[in-house]
Amino acid sequence: MLSRVIRRAVVALVASASVLSAQVGKTTALDPNRASEAELAALPGMTPALAKEVIAARPHLSMTALDALLGKTLSKEQRTALYAKLFVHINLNSTTREEILLIPGSGPRVVREFQEYAPYKALAVFTREMSKYWDATEVARLESYVFVPIDLNTASDADILSIPGSGPRVLREFKEYRPYASMEQFRREMGKYWDAKEVSRLERYVLIAPK
Repeated sequence: MLSRVIRRAVVALVASASVLSAQVGKTTALDPNRASEAELAALPGMTPALAKEVIAARPHLSMTALDALLGKTLSKEQRTALYAKLFVHINLNSTTREEILLIPGSGPRVVREFQEYAPYKALAVFTREMSKYWDATEVARLESYVFVPIDLNTASDADILSIPGSGPRVLREFKEYRPYASMEQFRREMGKYWDAKEVSRLERYVLIAPK
């Protein structure tokens, strides 16, 4: 009986560590930088023509940039409904008030609490601090819209794999060139495998921490 309890505790600890090391919130919303034209066109308020515009404007490096594009065609109410299903993760350490307010259900209190604890060293810090104000369900919902950039030179495998669209190849190439001396080096090395748009999309999730 005791050994079974211990095994369960170990499994829970491992699972917890895995979650804590992920730096990009898990979401069911589509990523406008990766969704297909058909997936985009099927969303509320979207049209085939607008879906083509979203794809042509990739990469969308901030939610405010995407909002500006969609705002030419969709009303504020339409965009608010859409962002529950289509969203660009927000960088917690560089976001603005305007960008935070694009999160569905956001408001002045969300802005205040998000900004109070910045800069965040890890997504786990965000989760802990937001838990002071909202229950686990709401914190998980808010977390799904945000990320904390990972350090290219020290990020764990789980950190890297939490980047949308990541997988074994991204993991391998990110780690192959460690240690990175500059973001210019990152762009150069990753440019061997992906085009400039995809490198820019990946770059928004990473940094090189000062020594």
